[in-house]
Amino acid sequence: MHKIVGLLLVCLFMASMTTKAQSKDEKQVATAVEALKQAMLSGEKKALEEVVANDLSYGHSSGRVEGKQAFIEALVTKKSDFVTIDLANQSIQVSGKTALVRHQLSATTNDSGNPGTVKLGVLLVWQKQHGQWKLLARQAYKL
Repeated sequence: MHKIVGLLLVCLFMASMTTKAQSKDEKQVATAVEALKQAMLSGEKKALEEVVANDLSYGHSSGRVEGKQAFIEALVTKKSDFVTIDLANQSIQVSGKTALVRHQLSATTNDSGNPGTVKLGVLLVWQKQHGQWKLLARQAYKL
């Protein structure tokens, strides 16, 4: 009986450790999403470079796809200018070194000096590279 209780306790301990590890990754991904949001708002080149992967595939709701350089350049030059960004209904699913993030994005923009608003559904794919979560891919669709 003691062996069964001991085995049960070990199993519960292992299950709680697995949950905590996943929870830690989810928190790190959520922090990376917030860093991306802040970098997009500021348009700071260094902050943007730190959060996105070199082989980024950034899909807009219009169907246009940009790589890392074009994505960063558009934000730095204010061709794409986010004044506010609000994220809602976010979910994070981590599987190994890959994380899927889904949320709704509502924003006010001032692209090339033209005010506007957007409401999008977004799928972000994050990859853990050298211990840091990097945005690998993004696809948006209009809501």
